Amino acid sequence: MSAPTLVIGEALVDIVSTGAKATRNGKPKTTPGGSPANVAVGLARLGVPTQLVTRFGTDPYGDQLGAHLFGNGVQLSPGSVEPGFRTSTATATLDAAGVASYEFDITWEPPSLSLSRGCPAVHTGSIATVLEPGATAIREFLKSLADQPVTVTLDPNARPTITPDPVATWAAVRELAALSDLVKLSDEDCEFLQPGQSPESIAVELLSAPRTQCVVITRGGEGALGISRNGRIDVTAPKIEVVDTVGAGDSFMAALIAGLNAQGLLGETRLAGLTSQSLESVVDYAVKAAAITCTRHGADPPTAAEHTATWGA
Repeated sequence: MSAPTLVIGEALVDIVSTGAKATRNGKPKTTPGGSPANVAVGLARLGVPTQLVTRFGTDPYGDQLGAHLFGNGVQLSPGSVEPGFRTSTATATLDAAGVASYEFDITWEPPSLSLSRGCPAVHTGSIATVLEPGATAIREFLKSLADQPVTVTLDPNARPTITPDPVATWAAVRELAALSDLVKLSDEDCEFLQPGQSPESIAVELLSAPRTQCVVITRGGEGALGISRNGRIDVTAPKIEVVDTVGAGDSFMAALIAGLNAQGLLGETRLAGLTSQSLESVVDYAVKAAAITCTRHGADPPTAAEHTATWGA
């Protein structure tokens, strides 16, 4: 069995509180979430061995998280479950179109970070990369990977309610992006972090860092844009009936990593063999994974079998 991909970041419980779709027996639904945890589950469901470094408690929300992660085959790093720790939550409010906005109750301080022999990729992002004291720990860990044969991927997944200052947040994103081989952003991230700038110009700026090889920008129902050192690709999204968008970006990220893994582009190659054709194939795979998630409630990424059954091989 190959060494697992390492995912670092928050695991929490989403409390979906608005609308008839978001209630169960008149009460808000509670579902396991947290962007990095969602990515870990998405990877495991797509057949990629995955280990998650996170932190949650043994309270009822923590029990729900643990059952979800273990049930989907995600390995937990030592120290990720801490008795007496209060498990973090995110209250998700859905608008009429099923698009979610979030308010967070979160504490983030990860257990010790280390790289296992043969680990092909390290992924991080979201609140974990900006909320102290964990943000500093992640930044220093990524710096330690500069000479390691591992691919680093980043999804800032900007949360204005956590970091309302876009200038300071962009500075932090730039620093982490320079330590990453691939950066994924949404068009909403771009608008918050660099208002008035085009996604293309943001991608070019991030690609000016020597290590960064590729930037992928999702555009909701319009698909995604990928820009690498070898060119640019555009992928359109399939037409679907949206239930909600919770976890769609995380499903996209997981499928992006899984697709790169399937093409042998992770690990010591650090995307060196990434062509425009292979990037288009991987981004198309990721767009279709996100589309499946949008057709059902909550952060529910597809399995490899569901992806194939829906869209073909």
